[in-house]
Amino acid sequence: MKKLVLILVIIGALNWGLIGFFQYDLVAAIFGGQVSAFSRIIYALVGIAGIYAITFLFRDNRVHTD
Repeated sequence: MKKLVLILVIIGALNWGLIGFFQYDLVAAIFGGQVSAFSRIIYALVGIAGIYAITFLFRDNRVHTD
């Protein structure tokens, strides 16, 4: 699950980078525009993944040896 979330967050970050630097929305270009159903699904999944990724900041990932 973590890998899928990270992949979606990376897709979102790359897409925003392209928009910021080149005014090019890759997701919209691939899936038929910003208002198409497929683009909106991708945007929603990336958003949900971003919200879920926030929890990574608060998890304790230290290895405990007893």
